[in-house]
Amino acid sequence: MPEHPNRERAVRILDSAGALLLRMGYRKVAIDDIARAVGIGKGTVYLHWRNKEVLFQALLMRESADLTEELLNRMRTDPAEILPHRMIPTSYLMTCRRPLTMALLTGNAELFGSIGDSALRHQQWSISEDFEKLMRKRGLVRTDVPNLTFALRASTLGFYLIDSFAGDLHAGLDADRRAAVLAHTIRAAFEPPGKPNPATVATTAAELTSTLDQLVSSYRKRIYMRDPTDTFGS
Repeated sequence: MPEHPNRERAVRILDSAGALLLRMGYRKVAIDDIARAVGIGKGTVYLHWRNKEVLFQALLMRESADLTEELLNRMRTDPAEILPHRMIPTSYLMTCRRPLTMALLTGNAELFGSIGDSALRHQQWSISEDFEKLMRKRGLVRTDVPNLTFALRASTLGFYLIDSFAGDLHAGLDADRRAAVLAHTIRAAFEPPGKPNPATVATTAAELTSTLDQLVSSYRKRIYMRDPTDTFGS
């Protein structure tokens, strides 16, 4: 399904949709609100995306592509960025700067409503599983940790969710200090002792970079389709 040719207008629609989503939540935002914010008619929004749900799916896809591209730039500069004790805290800091990504990751149903449990999110979890398998295969994570995937995800997600349960208890720790604690936790609990082989790191980084490059390219092509979810799973 081809994208609409007026990309600049589509970008403004997504920008306004994102701002309204953060302010009002998915259920309360109407296409009329988005059109009014952009200064266009309601029908013009439908020229770009066929309904409200796919418009917001496109917005989430753009968020994911932007964050992934930021990670890719770091990996190209230094392949060691793929090591869990570096990649996971880096992703945490990037997510802290992106309210929409943070809300999606933490499952904020009030903000996202039905689009929170999206094909996009499931695809991202699948990529995460493939990455963990690759890291195990290359010896870059420990293999003696029972239920490694669960343990790694639970340990990581705790840093995103702690404020929901602990209130202001840890308010004195800013994002950078929390990321440092996360890095230490991941390194101590899930990575083997000693320095990893640089050649193994470089090879793994090249493989992961290639996979993520294809993912971002696919996202960029689909964001501006009338239904960007049409090609998921194909």
